[in-house]
Amino acid sequence: MIYLKSLLNVVDNSGAQIVECIKVLRHGPRSCAHVGDQITVVVKQAKPISAELTGSALTNRVKRRDICRAIVVRTKAPFRRPDGTVVRFDDNACVLINKNGDPLGTRVSSVVARELKQKEFNKIVSLAPKVF
Repeated sequence: MIYLKSLLNVVDNSGAQIVECIKVLRHGPRSCAHVGDQITVVVKQAKPISAELTGSALTNRVKRRDICRAIVVRTKAPFRRPDGTVVRFDDNACVLINKNGDPLGTRVSSVVARELKQKEFNKIVSLAPKVF
C-alpha cells in the first residue's frame, strides 16, 4: 500500500530514479494506493541530463523537483488475487505517465503486475519485459 510520503522506484527510462507520493488519486474514502492506481509524485532523485540526448528522449525527461503522475506497478504489501493466490514484490515501483495515461518513458525495465492489464494500462504492459 502506498501512502502519502512513500518512496517508490521508477522502472522506466523517463529520467527519474526515486519519487515520493504526494497524492493518491482515488474516488473512494481510502487514502492508500494499490497496484494499478494513479498517484501524483514529486521526483526526489533523477539521472543527469546528458548532452547527446535529442528529440523525444529529451522532451520526456524529468528533472528533480518535477511533479508528475504515475501508475503503481508493484507494491511491497501483499495483495490477494481473485483465484486465491497472494502476491507481494520486493519493492514499491511506479511508471510515470502524462495526463492522457501514456507512459513518459519508452522502456519499462522490470516486472509489472498482471492487474495492470485488467485496469486497461495495455501500453505499460506491452513495454514490460515480464508480467507477473
